[in-house]
Formats: sequence, C-alpha cells, structure tokens
Amino acid sequence: MEKNLKQQQTNCLRIVLFGPESTGKTTLAKSLAKHYRSGWVPEFARGYLQEKWDANQEQCTLEDLLIIAEGQLTLENEALSTSQRFLFCDTNVLVTQAWSETHFDGYCDPQLKIWANEFEYDYYFLTHIDVPWEADDLRDRPESRIEMLSHFEGLLKQKEVPYTHLKGSHEKRMKRAIKTLESLNLPGRI
Repeated sequence: MEKNLKQQQTNCLRIVLFGPESTGKTTLAKSLAKHYRSGWVPEFARGYLQEKWDANQEQCTLEDLLIIAEGQLTLENEALSTSQRFLFCDTNVLVTQAWSETHFDGYCDPQLKIWANEFEYDYYFLTHIDVPWEADDLRDRPESRIEMLSHFEGLLKQKEVPYTHLKGSHEKRMKRAIKTLESLNLPGRI
C-alpha cells in the first residue's frame, strides 16, 4: 500500500460533505458543483465496495479501508483539473476513519489517522440525519443514525476544523451552504 499518498496543491478551496450514510452528501456535492460550475469528487468506496458485493456478496473489511483512502485521494487529485473556485468532495479520509471506528469496535489503521491529519480541507458541511434513510446493498446502520452523527461531529470538533451543520430540505441545505461559502474568508487561497 502506498504510504506516501499526497494531496495535489491547488488554489481551489476543498469543501467536504461529511456525515453518516444516506444523509444527502452526494446530492449536495453535485448540486454545489453545478451551482459554482466547479468540480466534485464522487465517493470511491461506493463503486469499489459495490463491485465486491456484486461479485461475491462481500462486505467491507479493514484491508479495504487503505485502498479506499488511496482511491478517494486519487479521484480528488484528478478532479482538480475541472475545478474553479471550489472542489466539492463527497467524502474524504476522515469519513473513512469515522467508518472504521464505528464498524470495527473503535479501531482505525494508524496510517488512516496519519492521512486524516495530514490532508487539508478548507471547510466541512456536516449533513444531518433528518432525511429518510434509503436502503441499498452497502448501507447497514439505519438504527444507529444518531450515534453515527454524534461520532462524525465529534471528529470535527476533535480536529478543530470549521464546519456548518446542514439540516432540512435540499433547498434549505443549499441556501445555507451557498451563504456559508460566499462568506468564507480564508487568507492566501482565493
């Protein structure tokens, strides 16, 4: 496994849609990218794990998580070529850390934690659990949404990163996200 994984440098602001499964992250990432005519990064894990499931009904293992982190950052670096002011990330390695800790009894590979601390993102939107949970082959925690949200928010507070908690309809979330993005004043970037 690649241990020298690096983020490509950019003047774009990296914005992460962050939260438990089935909380509207993909929909928001796509909508924000369309609004700003900028790039967005899909979730690598979704395609990777769906292939495993389709082939043998295999679920995610600890060994998959480093592959997922590497694949996610590769997609992120590639998406920079289509980005303008912002790069909207449907997920990032901190999501992978959260998933590992909640699905493997608190364990997270030390390399994932290193990457979660090294990789820099400018702003996070924490997506709330007030949208209906939708079942699919990969989602597995409909009864644990409150605990999952709490864990995700705890990681943001622990890292002391700027974030906004998005709640309500898609339209309300978009309006609040756009207002937040327009008010960002991060020196030395844009």
